[in-house]
Amino acid sequence: MKPVIGKRILSALLALALAAGVAETETVLKIGDQKGNARAILEAAGALEHLAYKIEWSEFPAAAPLLEAANAGAVDAGTVGDAPFTFAVAAGVPVKAIAAVRSQPTGLAVVVRGDAPFRNFKDLVGKRIATGRGSIGHQLILALLQKEGLKPEDVHLIFLSPADAAAALSRGAIDAWSTWEPYVSQLEIGNGARIIADGAGITPGLTFFVARTDALENTGKRAALADLTGRLARARAWGLAHQDSYALTWSRIVGLPPEVGLKSIDRQRVQPVAIDNNVISDEQQTIDLYLRAGLIPKPVDAARVVDPIFNEAVIAARGTNYTYGHKE
Repeated sequence: MKPVIGKRILSALLALALAAGVAETETVLKIGDQKGNARAILEAAGALEHLAYKIEWSEFPAAAPLLEAANAGAVDAGTVGDAPFTFAVAAGVPVKAIAAVRSQPTGLAVVVRGDAPFRNFKDLVGKRIATGRGSIGHQLILALLQKEGLKPEDVHLIFLSPADAAAALSRGAIDAWSTWEPYVSQLEIGNGARIIADGAGITPGLTFFVARTDALENTGKRAALADLTGRLARARAWGLAHQDSYALTWSRIVGLPPEVGLKSIDRQRVQPVAIDNNVISDEQQTIDLYLRAGLIPKPVDAARVVDPIFNEAVIAARGTNYTYGHKE
């Protein structure tokens, strides 16, 4: 009987191992991404190798539709700017910011056609400026109005998608577009557009990796999100030191010239940061800006929607030279 018992125990252990393996491979993260963002840097750094879970990618032209998809449960997590994140959580979208990066605010800019007569933001008083409602472009306009002592009604805001805004600027249907990278570099290099104002000194340059609360409550997805957060942080650290290689992969994925990618990457200089008091304070300022502008209906406590749950993975990744399986 002993050999039989041994076989039964072995069979049971094997069944458990197989069950564990199946459970692991069946963990699927539905990740929303924006043009040239998380997926590009992860692939460039070779950081998507040997995953113990599956990623299903969906690309969006801006943060607003990504967050709408998150609200509908179509994506579990994604990368969005602090401003659209604020807009979403105030509207009740069940997401939390679980990781953060800071970019140079010069990647957020108001651009005009090369032949336009405008030289600074004040020249746009009474003019038509396009952006996305609640986007970081919208945030920039509000911050610039505040800086210059102007009121929202001093400019004509037109809310358009990036594709529609680019077309409208090209044909002169709008006077300016408040947008972000890589659209800024694409307009400069491909269309001869000019920057007349940017976010330097007036916007925090924050972008969040956000996740649905139910994904964080799911054991398998929570573990996968923890792993992916660390991979993203390490990949971004790699990207700072390997801009040329990063730009080539970025170009292949996004379908834009490498020089656009290189200019965008160098201008932003995206760095992973821990979610600390400074990040929470900056997010609170964005919330308060939107509240004063009437874009959100009620106050939101930043500390309740920005969660340092995966700080350890981000802190461990910063300053590393880990390159995964990437080959120069």
